[in-house]
Amino acid sequence: MAIEAPLSKYKKQNLLIIVVVLVGLAGWFTYDGYISEKFQQEHTEINDAGEEVPDSSLAFNRKAPPFFLGAGLLVVVYFFVIKGKKVVAGEKSLVLNGKEIQYDSIEKINKTFFDKKGYFIVTYKDGAMEVDVKLSDRSYDNMPAVLDELVKQIS
Repeated sequence: MAIEAPLSKYKKQNLLIIVVVLVGLAGWFTYDGYISEKFQQEHTEINDAGEEVPDSSLAFNRKAPPFFLGAGLLVVVYFFVIKGKKVVAGEKSLVLNGKEIQYDSIEKINKTFFDKKGYFIVTYKDGAMEVDVKLSDRSYDNMPAVLDELVKQIS
């Protein structure tokens, strides 16, 4: 029976919080830079030619919103790219986001920090190279069950 560990709710919620903060900052700076007349009056200077020139705060508030929205859009795209990622401990192999690692090639599992820090390291042979993969319960849900299945299959 295959045991799945989907992308963690913790990671998904953090990405949602980041998007909300970025959009909120874009709205706040847009309000201060374009709508709030009081803020605009406080942060406008008159130069030698007698023209009104925005100071650095007002200039930043006018230029920053597109960058915050762009960053928020990038986080949303990143979310949709990673939302389907998962770890599957199957009958004969461990599948990490589409990459299959046969149980025969796994040399060791370092679970020293799993109880305290929530991650373990799987070392396996890929051709002539040894590769370490760090699997964290902060990135994937249901990792204790995957670790138990790995230990059972390796032993």
